[in-house]
Amino acid sequence: MTELHALVVYVPEDHADAVLKAIGDAGAGRIGDYSHCAFTSPGTGRFTPLPGAQPFIGDVGEPEQVPEVRVECVVAGELLDGVVLALREAHPYEEPAFMTWPVKGWR
Repeated sequence: MTELHALVVYVPEDHADAVLKAIGDAGAGRIGDYSHCAFTSPGTGRFTPLPGAQPFIGDVGEPEQVPEVRVECVVAGELLDGVVLALREAHPYEEPAFMTWPVKGWR
């Protein structure tokens, strides 16, 4: 059985398609004979850039709220590093919020 990981990333609405394409092209969301499979849901990202930050949105020391999309997909373990690299390259934030964890899969 192939080791699978869940990947969740939060991305500003206007960059969601670019991040979805980048991670899908890197191998995220492959399920059987399908690629680029993902689930998305809208939400609000909240953060305060600290001194030393170079925020894409907002100002240092000021709380910010941004319409974001939560992207969820699965990634084969051997592709995870490349998918995370693609995510970081396509995401506009200097510190993208994402998480991964191993999951039981069907492969």
